[in-house]
Amino acid sequence: MSFIESPSMNSLEVADAGDRDYVASLARGLEVISAFTKSRPKMTLSDIARSTGMSRATVRRLLLTLVREGYAEKDDKLFYLKPKVLKLGYSAVSSMSMLDVIQPVMNELAEKLQESVFAAVLAGEDVFYVARATSERLINVGITVGKRAPAFAVSTGRILLAAEPEALREKYLDSVKLEKLTPNTVMSKVKLRALIEEARLSNYCIVDQELEVGLGAISVPIRNGDGKVIAALNVCCPSSRSSVQDMQRQILPEMMAAAQKITAGL
Repeated sequence: MSFIESPSMNSLEVADAGDRDYVASLARGLEVISAFTKSRPKMTLSDIARSTGMSRATVRRLLLTLVREGYAEKDDKLFYLKPKVLKLGYSAVSSMSMLDVIQPVMNELAEKLQESVFAAVLAGEDVFYVARATSERLINVGITVGKRAPAFAVSTGRILLAAEPEALREKYLDSVKLEKLTPNTVMSKVKLRALIEEARLSNYCIVDQELEVGLGAISVPIRNGDGKVIAALNVCCPSSRSSVQDMQRQILPEMMAAAQKITAGL
């Protein structure tokens, strides 16, 4: 489930032009918002037109509307989002009933493992953390609700991308710009594609110090009653405390059980 999910061009193309309930301009406006990522916080009108596949004229009207409403700002030729856009995300998070089910299970998991536990959803090319549970340890991982991270470099991102339709995964891989965040960050799209496929087949993903040196993470999918992946359950822990093998042997079984418990409660 994408949190601020960019409507694909395919969905815009197949929308029934006679459907009075479908507002194409709103869908395109959301796609423009989703075009901005951590690696591309500021873009020109032409950049956004290329990223979304829309005409420059359409993008210009949408951007100027966002500027006028206080969701974006213009600096010479560059456009960027303003903090007001976060209200859209927080409003959605607060209304997500699944959090009522997820949070207690996450709290139990954090207490059992004595590690930080998170839940995340897709937000364009990033993941967006929607819930957090901390342990009694003095030092917990400093990820807060509302924080974003590049999907390519985190286990939550790979789990969530693995659940997307193949066409959307390929669109993501075509457009994403990989950034070397640590010496361990995967910089090959061929390898990234293989790791996403591995996550899809194994139903879990481990990332070792790709986002931050000294930090390992493991994620599993959270599914609803219909089997659809709606979020990723994530445990982050210092590499000095848990190796990749430790995460597989000790943490993964507990996470799988927690994910099943969440599914049963949804």
